[in-house]
Amino acid sequence: MKRQFPIVRIAGGDSTGKQVAGLAAAASALGLGALAAWDLVQKKHSILRNYPVAGHARFMLESIRPEIQQYFIERNWDGRPFNRDTRTTIYERSKGTHSEHAFGTEHDVERPGYEALMHSNRPIANPPRPPRVRIGGEECTQPYDISLLNVSAMSFGSLSNNAVRALNKGAAMGGFAHDTGEGSISPYHREHGGDLIWELGTAYFGARTPDGAFDPEVFAEKSQDPQVKMVSLKLSQGAKPGIGGVLPGTKVTEEIAEIRGIPVGKTCISPPGHSVFSTPVELLQFIRRMRELSGGKPAGFKLCVGSRTEFLSIVKAMVETEILPDFIIVDGSEGGTGAAPLEFEDNVGLPLTQGLMIVHNALVGAGLRKKIKVGASGKIATGTDIVKRLIQGADFTNSARAMMMAVGCIQAQVCHTGKCPVGVATQNPRRVRALDVPDKSERVKNYHHAVVAEATRLMASMGASGPEELEPTMLRRNISESDSWSYARIYDWLKPGELLGNPPEEWAADWETARADSFTIPRGHSR
Repeated sequence: MKRQFPIVRIAGGDSTGKQVAGLAAAASALGLGALAAWDLVQKKHSILRNYPVAGHARFMLESIRPEIQQYFIERNWDGRPFNRDTRTTIYERSKGTHSEHAFGTEHDVERPGYEALMHSNRPIANPPRPPRVRIGGEECTQPYDISLLNVSAMSFGSLSNNAVRALNKGAAMGGFAHDTGEGSISPYHREHGGDLIWELGTAYFGARTPDGAFDPEVFAEKSQDPQVKMVSLKLSQGAKPGIGGVLPGTKVTEEIAEIRGIPVGKTCISPPGHSVFSTPVELLQFIRRMRELSGGKPAGFKLCVGSRTEFLSIVKAMVETEILPDFIIVDGSEGGTGAAPLEFEDNVGLPLTQGLMIVHNALVGAGLRKKIKVGASGKIATGTDIVKRLIQGADFTNSARAMMMAVGCIQAQVCHTGKCPVGVATQNPRRVRALDVPDKSERVKNYHHAVVAEATRLMASMGASGPEELEPTMLRRNISESDSWSYARIYDWLKPGELLGNPPEEWAADWETARADSFTIPRGHSR
């Protein structure tokens, strides 16, 4: 027999429920009334004074506008900085899944500006291994064979510890290089032993004296570590060429202070320019000193190209002193993982195509191109990007944001706020915890392998077994809807040593104005 439990009835249950609902409604009305009153008297937002309560909807919708734009409005091919097709390709390749597309291209292949690679009617088989590029000139005793694609400069502090771990472990597993960025070498760069390019900026983080000058002894000790394969001096970067940076004291933790060699809790200002040199000749002398202090490892510099005459001043200094960097990395103005003022991001510096071709042609014209390797950095994400940059004059490429996406970045574009939703560009422990190093490092390795394989396959389809066989005729751009010209026709390409004899008219004035002993250019002469 089932046991019966008494049913307890609360007198006036229906009326009690109505009373509770009435109290809730009254409380809500009171709260809205208080909010409306506050909106009417506050003086910060005109919208709220004219539209109390309702005006808050505007701010709420504005806060999620980037997400709505990215996920529901932009088309597959027109998003910025990276479109949906490119992001999807990166994610799929990092996961080891297929990245093929069906039913044809979505691009308007007849629009002006569209570029296409020229395949050959006699394509060749893929080489058994992707080509590598040897970096190291006559004064270099420890040359380095670099991959066609590497991790571009990103500092610990801008990136989380787990992001740095994942990138470096992926580099170690995939056999490519990891640029430290100017924030110095952190313990997280060393944890998995991936090849490092140590980048030194204007603040000389990790190799500085207490007053901010360059410390040669500390630099020698760290750069001679076997894990460091190359040393690089940053003159400027694509995101913010021509300015330094400020690291607020609140962000200078004990860990950051120890890694960068700065006082705990004190604001650190990176100057816009270097103190170790003031002329092109002095720049080259310091590059040579970096090479010597590192024990003979490849030494070079990175810059976003601005004035062509200024770069020619460096080239003239090379010719006159016979001091050569082992490599030059060209950063495009469209590149940049670091936060920067909008005016600098949008309006300062040359795009990678223009900057890269200036550097390449200047070195060719001075008869130095075969002695110096050139890297390209700025929106490198696919095999096509690699091959295009090789045709335009690069020997190898570096990628930052695509590598971030391989680690899990979703292009939220909040890197500078500390609120990165996936733990890549933040120091918030809770957010960083979301980034699983073993999983993400595997994705970095997979992404690198797939992209380099596609670049190699593209070159093979063009009849080239390696970068040295690529030519400007293999890349074409639509000049109009009916005309397509190759890069050999669109741009002027200098002949070896041409600047030293009879410079062409387009280059003559800049070459004549350039001075090996000064970066200062007379007004009206800089191009």
